Amino acid sequence: MRNLLVAQSGGPTAAINATLAGVLQGVRASGKVDKVYGAKNGIEGAIKDQLIDLNEIIRDTKSMDTLSYTPSSALGTCRYKMKDWRKDDEPYKKIVETFYKYDIKYFIYIGGNDSMDTVDKLSEYCKLNNHDFIIMGAPKTVDNDLNLTDHSPGFGSAAKYIATTISELACDIGAYDIPAVTIVEIMGRNAGWLTASAALSRVNGNSGADLIYLCEKDFDNARFINDVKEKLAQKPGVLVAVSEGVKDSNGAYVSDQISSGAVDNFGHKYIAGAARALEQLVRNEIGCKVRSIELNLMQRAAAHIASETDIIESLMLGQKALSCALDGETGRMAAIKRLSDMPYRVEFVSVPVNEVANHEKIVPMNWITPDGHDVTEELVAYMKPLIQGETNVKYENGIPIQIKLY
Repeated sequence: MRNLLVAQSGGPTAAINATLAGVLQGVRASGKVDKVYGAKNGIEGAIKDQLIDLNEIIRDTKSMDTLSYTPSSALGTCRYKMKDWRKDDEPYKKIVETFYKYDIKYFIYIGGNDSMDTVDKLSEYCKLNNHDFIIMGAPKTVDNDLNLTDHSPGFGSAAKYIATTISELACDIGAYDIPAVTIVEIMGRNAGWLTASAALSRVNGNSGADLIYLCEKDFDNARFINDVKEKLAQKPGVLVAVSEGVKDSNGAYVSDQISSGAVDNFGHKYIAGAARALEQLVRNEIGCKVRSIELNLMQRAAAHIASETDIIESLMLGQKALSCALDGETGRMAAIKRLSDMPYRVEFVSVPVNEVANHEKIVPMNWITPDGHDVTEELVAYMKPLIQGETNVKYENGIPIQIKLY
């Protein structure tokens, strides 16, 4: 039997380790793989020959369950941009050396858009250079912006956290009888799926978010102030949800006025600060009490309130990626195909990774209300099944138990 390498990349989620657990479960059930190695810090671990033997760490059902409910990337993550191998093949050669050294036949990379770009490039390199390795992708991203999958693992749990947090904030804000505006900034550079999940705060009849602004729609300061004034005329406390990536009709981010202009390894501008910019705008134009809240990393780390549906689907996608790899599929990604909303049914498929990499699935404009400050019932119906169920997180000394792999 040959060995398997698995790695995680990109922004962590509350469900990414469930996909890792799904791969491990699939290996044990198949009997077709000898050792399973984990690469530390994504593809960089394969390049630097920094692997750990997962067979020695995850030995029983208890440790597997704990892994499934541990947030963040237990193997560590990275934001490493693989260049085209025709321009720089040195990292590819090092990866291949690692594969041969550890007798690795299968590589499963769990990650988002940039990670699927790595899967695409590496599988192409191996194929054209006659290296008989199987390269498969397993999806994850709280942003829910991966192409060819109905939704992405990690999104449902993040959406559940956001909807719950917004619902609880609405209760807090509603206790006061003075004019006040609270602006909550939610992750989303170009895709507003997470911000849209603020609408789920209303599903039990709660007031929830009063105004919701997604990054797909051009943002206008004057219109925003008018929207807030109209809501203040109806109630004293107004709760606003806004995507961190909202920008005006010229493409300028609302956060630009307080942004440092710094970029990450992929050339993406750091854009946090939209809520703070709008807080200052409300203070200047309306003059009422106003505060901004940036949910930041809590959106993707809140495993204590993860969606059971999300965790189960993440496990299944890990198993699907493994199954596809064992069947000889390479250069593909495991994905979710929705069969129906009511009852909610899906099936797990594989799709060509070159049609996923460097594509971005944004919220359809017809799922945003014409006035631009809310979402439609169709979008709520799409999201609602993804937040269902509560996980069986184990606690010790009042705190959830988590696992460390190294």
